[in-house]
Amino acid sequence: MSTADVTPDERKEAPLLLDTEPPRTLSFSDQSAFWLNIGVSLLGFSGAAAVLMPVGHPPLSIAAALLATAVGTVVGILMVAGAGAVGARTGAPAMAVLRGLFGTKLSYLPTAANIVQCIGWGVFELTVIALGVSALTDGKVPHGLVIIAAGLLSTVMAIWPLRVLHILRKYVTVAVGIALVYFTIQLLRQPVPEMPGTSWSGFFPAVDSALAVSVSFVPLAADYTRHSRSVKSAAGATVLGYSVGQGWCYLLGIIAILQAGGDPDKIFDTFLGVTAGWAFFAVLVLRETDQSFANIYSTAMSIQNLLPRVDRRILAGLVGVAVTLLALPVHDFSSYANFLYLIGSVFVPLSAVLIVDYFLGRGRGFWDLDQNSPARPIMLLPWAIGFVVYQLCNPGSISWWADFWTKAQDAIGFHPGWWTSASLFAFLSAALVTSILVVAGRRREV
Repeated sequence: MSTADVTPDERKEAPLLLDTEPPRTLSFSDQSAFWLNIGVSLLGFSGAAAVLMPVGHPPLSIAAALLATAVGTVVGILMVAGAGAVGARTGAPAMAVLRGLFGTKLSYLPTAANIVQCIGWGVFELTVIALGVSALTDGKVPHGLVIIAAGLLSTVMAIWPLRVLHILRKYVTVAVGIALVYFTIQLLRQPVPEMPGTSWSGFFPAVDSALAVSVSFVPLAADYTRHSRSVKSAAGATVLGYSVGQGWCYLLGIIAILQAGGDPDKIFDTFLGVTAGWAFFAVLVLRETDQSFANIYSTAMSIQNLLPRVDRRILAGLVGVAVTLLALPVHDFSSYANFLYLIGSVFVPLSAVLIVDYFLGRGRGFWDLDQNSPARPIMLLPWAIGFVVYQLCNPGSISWWADFWTKAQDAIGFHPGWWTSASLFAFLSAALVTSILVVAGRRREV
């Protein structure tokens, strides 16, 4: 489909097919509001427990937890902003951007991984909405009814994504901001106790936890920044909006967990326990649908990299139904931390390879996004090396997976210490190897 085939009304919305030029309608404020809303999440409030109480380490002090949140959030969102900047330059969605990095056929590998992770996040988000409603209503509203309603709303939002982003800026972000300010004031009116036996030994694992949440949006960012009016506004809005949103979210989560005696399962009770807390908590529960919407829409865009001639609205509808059905039997998200580590291990090094090769290598000349873009298997090497480095530094908590990488640590004589950051080491190693390949490629061209 060419741009001439699109009606004026359709130019206000995201293209239906992959090869259609996207409208550049999102302002800096539109994007800042979107990323702030994405950064604030009920799942993030509970995720603060992984920062405050890193697995295998004593709990952090409040100062250490807040610093770990700040470092992980900012570093992670810089990776997201870099990937988003590529989308803003090329006008291509996130997985189609990877055609220039790996070639069309090989881009299907990260596309498949992204489809799995986006569907997983979508299920998580619908589940946390149901848990939020259950906390608000003392379990009086049926779980299945909430899942279906939230899934339907998220799917409708995914069919008209740009209109949703404009609505978020005008109305939802204001309500969310008011709710965050209110909860901050109310929670800080009470003393915030320190947990006993705190230590800084788990600082870098805590950084990895906060970073993993941020970097999970690397394979989604370009789906939205492709509609930005400029690269500068796309990158700036991403860093500003998401950093403020997640930082504020984790701050409240840490305080709420500490006031609940260190029990993350009682975090919603802490919010509901403040005066009129139910009203402001309801705002945050309703806002959670923009998370599930983003995952449904980006899943559809990822599938469109495989099926470029299929209408994205059809794909969004089918994905929305699938996510809703998968979420119906789910009643908790106890594997959340493990899921985060797995996501980070895949997409942290991928973001490094993409950013380095686009801004320093192939992207400076010709970034081939054609349907027949030739394969570049050599670019899988730095991605794989970064993935291995991540696992060696942090095998995670899935028993059979962790056992394999623990044996690998023993075999090579490497054991991570307090100074080890899986995310930072994986990013830097993948970036270094990519830089070497870029330099070697330039020498061949001379």
